[in-house]
Amino acid sequence: MKTTGSILTITLGLLTVASMVACNNKPAATTAATTTTATSDKGTTVYINSDSLLAKYEYAKDMQARLTEKGKAAQAEVNSKRQALAREIADYQKDAATLPADKRQAIEQRLSREQQSQQQFEQSEGADYQTEQGKETNKLYEKLTDFSKTYAKEKGYKLVLTYSKAAPGVLYVDPSLDITADAVKILNDAYAKDKK
Repeated sequence: MKTTGSILTITLGLLTVASMVACNNKPAATTAATTTTATSDKGTTVYINSDSLLAKYEYAKDMQARLTEKGKAAQAEVNSKRQALAREIADYQKDAATLPADKRQAIEQRLSREQQSQQQFEQSEGADYQTEQGKETNKLYEKLTDFSKTYAKEKGYKLVLTYSKAAPGVLYVDPSLDITADAVKILNDAYAKDKK
């Protein structure tokens, strides 16, 4: 679903902004110390390509599969109820001319209530799906935030950005700063352990 990909991209973008804000809150003395470190190695800023991460991170793929399955099941149920109501309306319309006025009025009122109920059901299913999608996205965001904090601390990075062609917040990033492959490996290894 494109919506899920967009939400995940936005979530990863928010992670970037939060990292940037956190780095801007560091005291000046820390900045001076990191400048010295930055000149001796590749730097203190790295990025993760969120497009590649979402395509290769098993947890994200499993999450997408769960959401897709839930969406398909909800849509199938909505379609089934919609078709049943459409058949009932078609049956009524065939027989309407032969029915007495009071019976027609009673059936029309019942069908009207069922149409309203169907609309409420569809809205409820949509809201349930959105809620589930939000929960899943939050779980992914927390996993990536935790990973980024730990990884940055271990490697001495001060800023971990995300980069995405779908929602570019950064126009150019030197490929030597790309830690996506390492991130995917570490995240997939951790997820494999969690699944056991």
